[in-house]
Amino acid sequence: MAERIIPLVNAFNPGLAVPTGPASGRHTPPSGVLLDALGRPLRDLRISVTDRCNFRCSYCMPRETFDRHHAFLPHADLLSFEEITRLARLFVAHGVRKLRLTGGEPLLRKNVETLIEQLAQLRTPEGLPLDLTLTTNASLLQRKARSLKAAGLSRITISLDALDDAVFRRMNDADFPVAEVLAGIDAAEAVGLGPIKINTVVKRGTNEHQILPLVRHFRGRPLALRFIEYMDVGCSNGWQMDEVLPSAEARQLIEAELPLLALPASAAGETAERWGHAGPDGRHDPALGEVGFISSVTQAFCRDCNRARLSTEGKVYLCLFANQGYDLRALLRTGASDADLAHAIAAIWQPRRERYSELRASLPAAARAPEAGKRIEMSYIGG
Repeated sequence: MAERIIPLVNAFNPGLAVPTGPASGRHTPPSGVLLDALGRPLRDLRISVTDRCNFRCSYCMPRETFDRHHAFLPHADLLSFEEITRLARLFVAHGVRKLRLTGGEPLLRKNVETLIEQLAQLRTPEGLPLDLTLTTNASLLQRKARSLKAAGLSRITISLDALDDAVFRRMNDADFPVAEVLAGIDAAEAVGLGPIKINTVVKRGTNEHQILPLVRHFRGRPLALRFIEYMDVGCSNGWQMDEVLPSAEARQLIEAELPLLALPASAAGETAERWGHAGPDGRHDPALGEVGFISSVTQAFCRDCNRARLSTEGKVYLCLFANQGYDLRALLRTGASDADLAHAIAAIWQPRRERYSELRASLPAAARAPEAGKRIEMSYIGG
């Protein structure tokens, strides 16, 4: 019997088709475990709720590309909260246990608390709540922390690339003061949006001198400060390998002043290598907080990657460095059943072989250049 085919439009290759099951319309229901071609389970779904951001960080949305003439997506193109929740429920049926809202800047999406309320009601097949988190630049966090917690958000991750105000304003290129981000962190901590993670993208020649001040500032608080190697995401950030500060160098810089102790991964597929501060007795003191290192360039972790990304307009991306997206919005808006959608998700994930970061060093220079594959921008699918 011939298979029924529903086309899933690829962002750069229109016409890509994914089989969605037999002509009878009967599908095998999700089992709670969905493996890709390399045996990696689907566990983490990152959901971009807007392509807009009020910052213009050079490594993500450089102003020369995202200027006042840049055309952002019209509201009608965005997935509605109900569409997002429906897809999230089906991803959870396939094994997703963590949902992360991202952007752009997700707090710019009007009434995002309503979406959080809807997602907070979802349960795993075992009846357990999900790990529901959000990544933000914290520009609006001080005023929104309480409502986010009340809506059901579990915890929060905050981007902070410098403690020095002048450096921070230069990097966000929006003249936004670091004091307001720090106030947002305090507000999140006060309402219990934790454990809080703070992400710092380190770009050599720009902010590596901020590593120690950041560590000193947050040492003694129960949060994780994570340093991320500057990555070749998208086509617009002008990435160069000599601007990458390897995590090993960042850790050595810290350990020259403050001893660190290696910690085990907190979960399968953990992106950060975890280190704890040592107390006066030389043992790990959890009260002092953690330092983490995300080393996508120098120590790729593709073999454990369990993340899918859902873009603002409903395309599924299988890698942060992807140049292909599968359009689930088209299925949502043309009457596909839950069974159709669940089967399409499986058909997208099961052939997955993406492992760009592991292969980067072996690729010819021309193939490594971001513009070579017209990679999707990080601001479009989140970090």
